[in-house]
Amino acid sequence: MIRYITLATAMFTHSVQANVADISHSTAQYAVNNYQQAQIHTLANMVSFATVNKESIATPQNPAFIGFKQLLKMKAAQLGLDYQDKGHTVLIGLGKQSQKVTVVTHGDVQPADESKWQKSPFELDTTSEPGKLIARGAEDDKGPIATAMYAMKAIKDNGIELSNRIELMIYLAEESDWEPLKTFMKTYEQPKYAITIDASYPVVVAEKGWSLIEPTFSGSAEQTGVYVSNFKGGAFKSQIPEDASLMLHNASTELLDKLKAQASNFSTAKVQFIEQPEGIKVVVKGTSAHSSEPEAGVNAIGHLAALFSGVKLAENADGQAVMFLSELVGTGLYGKHFGNIAYSHDFMGPMTVAPTLLSRQGDELTLSINLRRPVGKTASQLELQIAQAINAWQQAHNVTLAGLKVELGEPMLLDSAPHAQKLLDIFKHYTQDQDAGFVSIGGGTNAKLFDNAVSFGPSMPGKPYTGHSEHEFITVEQLKLNLRMYTAMMIELGNM
Repeated sequence: MIRYITLATAMFTHSVQANVADISHSTAQYAVNNYQQAQIHTLANMVSFATVNKESIATPQNPAFIGFKQLLKMKAAQLGLDYQDKGHTVLIGLGKQSQKVTVVTHGDVQPADESKWQKSPFELDTTSEPGKLIARGAEDDKGPIATAMYAMKAIKDNGIELSNRIELMIYLAEESDWEPLKTFMKTYEQPKYAITIDASYPVVVAEKGWSLIEPTFSGSAEQTGVYVSNFKGGAFKSQIPEDASLMLHNASTELLDKLKAQASNFSTAKVQFIEQPEGIKVVVKGTSAHSSEPEAGVNAIGHLAALFSGVKLAENADGQAVMFLSELVGTGLYGKHFGNIAYSHDFMGPMTVAPTLLSRQGDELTLSINLRRPVGKTASQLELQIAQAINAWQQAHNVTLAGLKVELGEPMLLDSAPHAQKLLDIFKHYTQDQDAGFVSIGGGTNAKLFDNAVSFGPSMPGKPYTGHSEHEFITVEQLKLNLRMYTAMMIELGNM
């Protein structure tokens, strides 16, 4: 059950001197001394498999996933770990104890636009930017998988006896379809402790709910008056889009001057106006980021629509979409112009609202808006406010949407995890950050499917999370620090 943060004040303000057992510290150092280069090599092998799920083929039959699982099975055997293939899920374990600690990861990745990478996104690039390991999945989530396996190997090498089995769970459709995992969890025995390593440090005890608003606009391209067509942008629903464009038709010199003046006010987005025979192509270049952290990117779709604030466009599908965005979303991050939907939570922060994808089918154009919602409003309350805002917009423009999909995921606030303080101690010990505390994230991990799961890394506080971006990487030093902390984590929780 979710409880409000005011009930957990003592937990969130509690601070003690970091305490890590000597055996945990020495084994963590052993892991780095012996397996730092090995984990980088294994990561290189892992990212070479383009484990992007496709609607046309089930995950277990996808050749990329078959190859990835073969690699995992081979590495588990080499490291002396047990291996179980459960279809959509792989389990790699250390020990036969009746109780277990489950470390939760995923092996699927988001698509990557190869034109935006210096080398193939499915080749570990160790040279373009020294100190960085660049590839799709390096941070999200194959780097953590490699680290966890070598942490287990270090524990095994040293013959350390644990009270609990360590089990690495690798789910293969986290980025696209949670249903197979939900089904699997019906028969999977809940662990004594669960930790996802698919988020941030120090320790994540709250996650916003992944949500979606998808209006569909209809109407063929206008041939008279000022109108726009071919409005497009975005790569997938959980990435802040760095590219967006449209064709502007029948624009006067006065209107073009107004748009260019508006564009000059953008400090982070770059705008081009390209003359073409059929009109002016307007192109916006932003910066991609994980949609759970919209402040880390520059939203090209939002900025393109904001250019047309106050501009009356013909109400074909594209024009409707542009006006909808400019009036209800704009370049803001928190939905403050979207009726009354905006709200915030003292610990989890504000709900974020980010347009992420435009998709077209015939004369219909669908806009995907990704929300990350904290506790503080019920789903029914928020759904009503979304409907009210959209209905008011339709009435103001005398248009009717061709369709509307609203999906509201549940946020998670866990204020009683028995192992959270131990993880915080480990983080403080290895970073010497005695002010570190529990945190909330905008992302949603598989922690929500466990009774008492919290998240522990891999990204550091104050640094952008690069997963889902077109410049995903993990640093060599971060991989080393993760190896230390994950080894200590497994020993400390393995004996709790």
